[in-house]
Amino acid sequence: MRSSLLYVLYGCLFGCLLPVTAQPAEQSVRSVRSTPTAKVAPAIRVNVNLALVPVTVMDGEGRNVLGLTPSNFRVLDESQPRPIVSFNQQDAPVSVGLIFDCSRSMTQKYLVTREAPARLFAQLNPEDEAFLITVSDRAVLRTDFTSHFEEIQNALLFTHPDGSTSLVDGVYLGLQKLKQAHNPRKALIVVSDGGENNSRYTMRELSDLATEADAQIFTICLSLNPGTDEEVHGPDLLHKMSQLSGGMQFITNDLKLMNDALTRVGVTLHNEYVLGIVPPQTALQGKYRRIKVQVVVPSTLPRLQIFARSSYYVP
Repeated sequence: MRSSLLYVLYGCLFGCLLPVTAQPAEQSVRSVRSTPTAKVAPAIRVNVNLALVPVTVMDGEGRNVLGLTPSNFRVLDESQPRPIVSFNQQDAPVSVGLIFDCSRSMTQKYLVTREAPARLFAQLNPEDEAFLITVSDRAVLRTDFTSHFEEIQNALLFTHPDGSTSLVDGVYLGLQKLKQAHNPRKALIVVSDGGENNSRYTMRELSDLATEADAQIFTICLSLNPGTDEEVHGPDLLHKMSQLSGGMQFITNDLKLMNDALTRVGVTLHNEYVLGIVPPQTALQGKYRRIKVQVVVPSTLPRLQIFARSSYYVP
């Protein structure tokens, strides 16, 4: 079950979207504590004519900020403001795909990393579900959707790292698998050193699929004494994956900090805002549109971080 990490962080004033206008109303903002550092990078689904935009807001210490209202957000669609027509912050069930690097480059790290997903599953609810894809010479679905998360732990326990790394293929397969999810909210969590060297899909193909998908991609990069060019460039590759979907990237050179990263992802999955906008009538079907989500709070508050994807697909 998810640990209750919520506590009151702010008692503060929030105004309307324009900086120097009406008097702000009083409101409470709560934060959820987690740990390691995140690099930027949620997913959007255009349903009929409504685009749903998951958004994560964090304070300077990496805690999820709760208690915001629609007036605290501004959405720019191709640089033009769009009204927020729906707003949600429910703790809804989530479907999670775990993409786990089990290639030869992970050999020295695997005994520790294979235990870390237990920290993620501790934050999930009985209504949540997850599957496991392992990546080596090829990407393989090892455990189908289940709410018995110990099945995934057991599969990792009896896996031995070997072979090359088909990481892009693994994420591509994960996004396709999420189309069968039973919950509307979806996420992929990628654990790897980023040493891609054997995929048949390209990053361009992955980018197209990720932009159309309504899933966030969270990446956890194990940057420990990279020995190959692929591993050196691994953090950049994983950062691109998380950016595609408005997810978050965590980089660590300490295997023990993986526990903190996966705990933080689990907390974040159940503490997001979902903003709904209607694409303009001029939006062309089959095209991508750029968006930017901004958080609007009084300047007296500490600076907040916002994680939201930068484009969506009009079907």
